[in-house]
Amino acid sequence: MITSSTVFGHDCEPAEYAEIDPVQLLSMWIPAPGDAPPPLMALATIAEDGYPRARHVLLSEYRGGAVYFHTDATSAKVAELSVNPRAAVTVAWPEIGRQVSMYGDITSSEPQLDQAVYARRGRYLQLLAWLNTPEIAALDPARRHAAWARFDAEHPRLEPPPNWVGFALEPKELTFWRGDPLGPSQRTRYRRDKDRWTVEVLPG
Repeated sequence: MITSSTVFGHDCEPAEYAEIDPVQLLSMWIPAPGDAPPPLMALATIAEDGYPRARHVLLSEYRGGAVYFHTDATSAKVAELSVNPRAAVTVAWPEIGRQVSMYGDITSSEPQLDQAVYARRGRYLQLLAWLNTPEIAALDPARRHAAWARFDAEHPRLEPPPNWVGFALEPKELTFWRGDPLGPSQRTRYRRDKDRWTVEVLPG
């Protein structure tokens, strides 16, 4: 059963969200690296034809007011971000009635962080970063599995592949949605205006 305390957490009461810096609030919602598995994050970019494209990526880390994610440098999303370095992301925790959406500008992450994030990934995802290629994808299942097993056996320790890249999204707007089992849901929207945030409390 979802209760008011599990929905809103022990960090503050619902009415106090409007008084909190959204950077601090987001750090309360997103688990620190190692505290929990990295959450899935829907990432939307703008393609060459002007239509948005959305897919899920793992949220690598949240720090310094920016959300980080990592991916393959040869992917469509990276090509889209190189042309239009802006994106929108959404992270949802339906089991506790939370969702945060944001949009902002994209920059490249630091090489040291890229290394650290790769080291934290599980073995399967480390292998996938190396083997998720058109050549492997074109194989039939038996040969694809054999190539995976062979690479796994030959590389007990892995460093990030050359195409492993990271990006940071620094929000210009954040919207926190909170469910409430005792009443209507609610959104709190923060917009950056130069060096300050404006806030609106909205219906859910």
